[in-house]
Amino acid sequence: MKAIVIHEYGPPEVLRYEEVPDPVPRPGEIRIKVHATTVNRVLDVSLRAGKEGARGAVLPLIPGVDCAGVVDAVGPQVTRWHIGDRVAAAGFMPLELCAEDGSGYAGPRGMMGIKRPGGFADYVAVPAAAAVALPKALDFHRAAVVMRHVPTAWNLLVHVAELKFDETVLIMGAGGNLGTIGIQIAKNVIGAHVIAAAGSDERVALGQKLGADHGINYATHDILDEVMKFTGGKGVDVLYDNIANPAVLPLAFRAIGMNGRLVTAGAHAGPNVPIDFSHLYHKRITIKGMPGYTPADLPHCLRAAAEGKVIPQIERVLPLSQAAAAHRMVEEHEGQGKIVLDPTLG
Repeated sequence: MKAIVIHEYGPPEVLRYEEVPDPVPRPGEIRIKVHATTVNRVLDVSLRAGKEGARGAVLPLIPGVDCAGVVDAVGPQVTRWHIGDRVAAAGFMPLELCAEDGSGYAGPRGMMGIKRPGGFADYVAVPAAAAVALPKALDFHRAAVVMRHVPTAWNLLVHVAELKFDETVLIMGAGGNLGTIGIQIAKNVIGAHVIAAAGSDERVALGQKLGADHGINYATHDILDEVMKFTGGKGVDVLYDNIANPAVLPLAFRAIGMNGRLVTAGAHAGPNVPIDFSHLYHKRITIKGMPGYTPADLPHCLRAAAEGKVIPQIERVLPLSQAAAAHRMVEEHEGQGKIVLDPTLG
């Protein structure tokens, strides 16, 4: 099969499109013919550049922390999945042999594309326990994006922030991947009032197009003043921030109201941000960081996407062979959506 292989860290050109042996599913594993895999700023681009040494990747490596496709082969002891099933897989999963439902497994876990071969390939073998069925109405490209971002946003808003119907949430980075997903979950799934904040009119407009009730360009307006106008001086119940921009977050933090919550799973513009501690205790604010997701949420996330409640933003779909070009695009600009690689296109 063809795959992207990293033999050494460096610029995008180190991504080599080459022939490698087809993976053979072990007991408890399935093999997926990949139709889509996403390009991620940290877990793919930064990793390839050699900036994620703490994650423990070992070269040579086939990257790609998610995938969507069709079951192509099943290993021994697998009865749940059958050839032709439409599935997706992403993130942390068992690294050693385990039962197909994952029961009783206490061994090491790691991310596909970091600790085990990833989705930048024609085929990938994963534990049967790590796969999730795709709704018929959800195509592979959107499914891959859903697997990467929707479960994280869902976990932050539903479980960590416990955002309620009719509460107000301020979504920072409204034009980014977690931002656009957060807006739609908050509005279309939970029924909250949504304020979308971003650093350009274009990205604010995208947030409002996706359902935000109000938009703020924090490059041209005072975010604290604007939030207070919209909320009648009350402030927001939840601040959802996965950027940690030290020029903006301190003001946004002061826009949190009584018993408010700040939730986060990212800090690529920080990580160090000053906050007003007097506001923290006077307003009885809770701050929670929580990366990752709850596996039980995956079917809900995929169903929401299939029903059109959450529409993943895709900037471009490229053949797998153009992975290096995709990495350059991610490095050079903040797109409004995900870049997806499709191995079936070459």
